[in-house]
Amino acid sequence: MSETKKSELQAISIVQRGNLKMLEQTLRKQWRLGQNIVLCWSSDERGLLVLFVPHYFPGNYCAVESNSTDDGMDNEAFFRDLVSGGRRKAREELFAIAARLDVSPTFIKLNTALAEEAAVLAEVEQLIKRYGISYVDSRGVLLFDISGFSLCTPFEQASQLNSLSYSMNSAYNKLLGQGIEINFARTTTGDGYYVWNRDIGPTADRDLFCFMLLVVADNAVARAASKGNTAPIIRTAYHIGSHYELYQAEGVNPTMFSYIVGDVTIELARMVDLIHPQQLLMGDFQCEIDDERGVASIPATTQMFVAACDRESTTLTGIQFSGKAISGVRCYLTAQSGAEGKPVPRKFKVVDKHGLSRQAYNLQLEIDMEGETLALGLPGEALPECSSYATHTEATVPELVPESRKPAAPASAADLIDDLSSVLKKRLVKVKMKD
Repeated sequence: MSETKKSELQAISIVQRGNLKMLEQTLRKQWRLGQNIVLCWSSDERGLLVLFVPHYFPGNYCAVESNSTDDGMDNEAFFRDLVSGGRRKAREELFAIAARLDVSPTFIKLNTALAEEAAVLAEVEQLIKRYGISYVDSRGVLLFDISGFSLCTPFEQASQLNSLSYSMNSAYNKLLGQGIEINFARTTTGDGYYVWNRDIGPTADRDLFCFMLLVVADNAVARAASKGNTAPIIRTAYHIGSHYELYQAEGVNPTMFSYIVGDVTIELARMVDLIHPQQLLMGDFQCEIDDERGVASIPATTQMFVAACDRESTTLTGIQFSGKAISGVRCYLTAQSGAEGKPVPRKFKVVDKHGLSRQAYNLQLEIDMEGETLALGLPGEALPECSSYATHTEATVPELVPESRKPAAPASAADLIDDLSSVLKKRLVKVKMKD
């Protein structure tokens, strides 16, 4: 728990802590092991008004074609908007929502009125989200995937996951030493981790990018110093997109830690499944970045986002790896010659096993440490068909295709004989077993 979070909790009075405790007990009872979820709430002079619905309600509601409404939103858009951002609603708004959903509000009585204090309201919001579902329209998410994980022994797998976990904790501490506190969360994929910043916004996404840079660097240093197969070789992808956030039940209570699922995690999984060990891939996304004055947000592409992160990488100066301090960092997308001879970022079309495609960019990092350069990611010459494409137009974007969709090489006569022999052996075994 961060120092800021601790100070906020300490600022809450004993009376209001009692209110929060009573609220959680009631929410847990109405939650019924996950049978119901909370959508939103509103203050009442005697307690709270809360909208509960069965866990299957959102799916059924969004599957039905909505009637025309004043706001012009269909059911799915309305639900996404409802579970985005803060869940507190004005009393009239809550009853309007209840009427549209055709559900009745639930009244939760408290000993005293809920205080209109920022710390108290923040705790109520967190409780409501733990017993519900949230939607985030845009957030940066990382995927670290360990190459060849399934071929390792159980001991090696445990060691590699522990090593990657340590690299993340180390990156967090290094950023904290630079005055950057990233509120990162993670869920395991079995052979890696999804990682995201609990905070939302351009600064949070940029901090996550710096976090990724340090994790990859720490992993490279760990592999150089390790023996055997204890430090993992990782593949890394960064993308910004939408997702839902849920709190999984642990026993009879929801956990304190969330997990995410949505477009951004699907895109990351498809991308990282096809890239090479040690490669860094950036998704093709739209986001927001701070303007040059840092007072407003402006629309940005992947190229603009990486350029902004490159400018901000000076904040990493002084961080040490193996006793050597970072003196400079450069991050850039692999480029190629454009139509006018100018370098342009090189796009790749990533085609998954379902035949669906998306575009991505190869990311390269260079970290200067007291006269030595640590190069991370794959260089341009190591990428497929590097010299075959002069532009990045749709018609000439090289494809990264899964093995299952690649045409098989023609079988030789020896291969056919071996295959026939194996088939005959199987048939003889089956006959023998029947006898």
